[in-house]
Amino acid sequence: MVDVTDIPALALDWHRAGRGAVLATVVETWGSAPRPIGSMLVVDRDGAMEGSVSGGCVEGAVITEAFDAIEDGKARLLDFGVSDDQAFAVGLACGGRIRVLVEPVGGETLTEALLAELVAARAARKQIAYVADLQNGSRRLADVSEFADLFRSDRSGVQEDGQTFVAIHNPPLRMIIVGAVHIAQPLVQMARACGYDPFLIDPRPVFGSEDRFPGETILDDWPDEALTALGLDPRTAVVTLTHDPKLDDPAIRATLGSDVFYLGCLGSTRTHTKRVERLTAAGFTPDQIARIHAPVGLNIGAKSPAEIAISIMAQITQRLRTA
Repeated sequence: MVDVTDIPALALDWHRAGRGAVLATVVETWGSAPRPIGSMLVVDRDGAMEGSVSGGCVEGAVITEAFDAIEDGKARLLDFGVSDDQAFAVGLACGGRIRVLVEPVGGETLTEALLAELVAARAARKQIAYVADLQNGSRRLADVSEFADLFRSDRSGVQEDGQTFVAIHNPPLRMIIVGAVHIAQPLVQMARACGYDPFLIDPRPVFGSEDRFPGETILDDWPDEALTALGLDPRTAVVTLTHDPKLDDPAIRATLGSDVFYLGCLGSTRTHTKRVERLTAAGFTPDQIARIHAPVGLNIGAKSPAEIAISIMAQITQRLRTA
């Protein structure tokens, strides 16, 4: 069953089921637009829909254009003004303008094969961009090397040439926390509030219990085994908190061999010096070891578990957005 929150996958599923499907995407906004650039809506020939491009302001007009697009197989670029009254109805202070790209799946621009490749990349947690020339109608996919800054900032939009629209498809952010200790309790909450899927790893039942972390995903495997099972990629941050080299070191070694965007390790400067000695003896290079943020977190004078969690979350955000 296709996740209804995965709009591209849903569009592909509807198309293959013979329902007809049109993808509508916000490509530009001005002023107080109801939905951000990159927001998507899928519509079938009977008017079923998922997603949103305007929070209700212009959906009706987009759906009408979608019906026409299913019939003629052609994409269209729509330009809407959102009045102050319309904006106020969806919780905004003032109006603005939005441009919406409407593309029938299997039509002249968004082929089934191209959409299937995009859906497969998203399912594999691969960073991928959908690139649309708004003038000549060409469409293609691109990787991180071509639009590194856009991937880092999660920023879709029309480029400086005024005709190339780049839709960034980043996999969801994840934070993997090794050590279900007291700092982890506020950290998992902050991670989720910042858009991360948090995972806890701790083979010690007394720490990684449902009572201490209600509703959280807790893995009781050895850290390196759990990390391998979860998979490590550029949209993942890893934080080790156990203070126990028997648990932290396997996780660190596994992470240093991956392309995660952040690795932070709890412990004093003295603790980290000993950690560096162990990693060096294990064959890791100075450049690899330098990837570790230790002592973990920004130096804000944090004392309590919650304050330390704030410093960690801030450092992860800094690394994600400005590195």
